Amino acid sequence: MSCYLITGARPEGGDPADLIVRDGTITAVGAPGSLDVPEDAETVDAAGLVALPGLVDMHTHMREPGREDAETVETGTRAAAKGGYTAVFAMANSDPVADTAGVVEQVWRLGRDAGWADVHPVGAVTVGLAGEQLSEIRAMADSRAGVRMFSDDGKCVHDPVLMRRALEYVKAFDGIIAQHAQEPRLTEGAQMNEGTVSADLGLTGWPAVAEEAIIARDVLLAQHVGSRLHICHLSTAGSVEIVQWAKSRGVDVTAEVTPHHLLLTDELVRTFDPVYKVNPPLRTDEDVQALRRAVAEGTIDVVGTDHAPHTTEDKECEWTCAAHGMTGLETALSVVQHALVDTGLADWERVAQIMSRRPAEILGLTDQGQRLVAGAPANIVLWDPQGATPVDPARHASKGRNSPYRGMSLPGGVRATFYRGHPVVRDGELATPLPR
Repeated sequence: MSCYLITGARPEGGDPADLIVRDGTITAVGAPGSLDVPEDAETVDAAGLVALPGLVDMHTHMREPGREDAETVETGTRAAAKGGYTAVFAMANSDPVADTAGVVEQVWRLGRDAGWADVHPVGAVTVGLAGEQLSEIRAMADSRAGVRMFSDDGKCVHDPVLMRRALEYVKAFDGIIAQHAQEPRLTEGAQMNEGTVSADLGLTGWPAVAEEAIIARDVLLAQHVGSRLHICHLSTAGSVEIVQWAKSRGVDVTAEVTPHHLLLTDELVRTFDPVYKVNPPLRTDEDVQALRRAVAEGTIDVVGTDHAPHTTEDKECEWTCAAHGMTGLETALSVVQHALVDTGLADWERVAQIMSRRPAEILGLTDQGQRLVAGAPANIVLWDPQGATPVDPARHASKGRNSPYRGMSLPGGVRATFYRGHPVVRDGELATPLPR
């Protein structure tokens, strides 16, 4: 492998430093100009750039197998690399569903062969996401994919007995159940957040209590079982309060928020543009502000993209028929800078925590999310906080064009992504995958 000298970068927003990368490892870090530079090192000028550990996304929809028209592992990981991600967790709602060892191994192998980022499959909790019987959880855990997180995301494990059994089952190998918190009876036919805007538009509302009731139930189940629970895409101020309460009681619960729930509100639905249709729905500005504070204070552990690409046919149609979901891998860090850093709620060290270190810790990754010090794996993103680029989904690496930020100018930009020491992104554009 090649050797690189990264000059003048600011690790996690700190003082400028030089880094030497060789054979997938950071071999030296020091003040600018202080290092003994190998003769074969290629210089990468990172003056003015923030260096972060490669980002880790706990919540990505790759669509493959079955919906390769919407996304593939190849295109999804190319999008991940462009967004600064060096590891992603692929949700189970593919077709066929990732509920067997065979399917998760297929997804894992596709990611490995693509070479743009690590791909860790998420196993389904129930067979076919049907919520009726547990899937082959242990077989997936023992497979080459080494699955540790299980979720029926897109659907809620609404049966409390089944949810309890799942929590008990994964406890044996320190696995984690990630819940899509949505009480189905309270959201039947729902089209958007329940509130003033839904009343004005005459659309069936998705009430906050439908999320909060499941979270309240599940943190109590996790406490009873003594198992690990992760809350996917938390979206309401009330949910924040419940998670905060659970953590104060010692419940082993973690929570994520999406970039779009940190920025966008249900007022956008007045346009009836289906790009804003998402599950859970966009909430109120009061919810957005509560979520931002919860991230800054640590109640919410991670930012997960919930990257959900769709075909034009599935998304660009009348509101009631449109699929739920937004793309997010290539814009997440920009949104986080806009919502948290530029508002003074978080610094770059905190960003590294919520988008890299903490998700790696939760999921037991030892080769991702580490601080940029000598001896650490060379998973690095070089970020230009002063840059700004109009969002044009047609230029995205993802097949999905359903970005809610299209036409917006978001701050910052990825200038380089080093995946296991190899630059998969250079000068803001895709380079070459990691050689295998």
